[in-house]
Amino acid sequence: MAIKYSLEAVQHSEQHSLAHSLLKDMLKGFYNIDYTEEMTKKAEQGKPYLADYPDVYFNISHSEGITACMVEKSQCGIDCEKVREYRPNVMKRAFSAKEREMIENAPENERDLLFFTVWTLKEAYIKAIGKGLSYPMNEAEFFIEDGNIISNIKDYEFRRYIIEGGKFVMATAVKNNS
Repeated sequence: MAIKYSLEAVQHSEQHSLAHSLLKDMLKGFYNIDYTEEMTKKAEQGKPYLADYPDVYFNISHSEGITACMVEKSQCGIDCEKVREYRPNVMKRAFSAKEREMIENAPENERDLLFFTVWTLKEAYIKAIGKGLSYPMNEAEFFIEDGNIISNIKDYEFRRYIIEGGKFVMATAVKNNS
């Protein structure tokens, strides 16, 4: 798995360009592909792909203060977020009852990071499968136990990255090819 991220403080309007710059560097470095945005096509539900390179998968993400990209040999998704105060109303719509219970029962100083960890795992997964927010997010469950990710999704490998001492969180989802 190849991941690259930037903590450059760029304007929101510049984050898309920064993400594609990261992608360009990674595709050149790993596959010797001279990437331009014009090379990307969109699948039926909007997921971008490289039509001329069907065995190369990528995904990008950006949030306030962080931009991330991943390149892989199978379906993949990445999401990154700045950790801020969690939103209970979002949790009610997108999280399962067990996930909500896990977060609500966590020590108060860990809830925000735990919320955004679960959120980024869900986002990485739905981006990997190419469904976007039309996927019922509460059906993909994620739990953190002793630092390990436990999920009801069995054909993907998930990872999380805590960045800058918990200021940012990033998660990846990669389809198992076995």
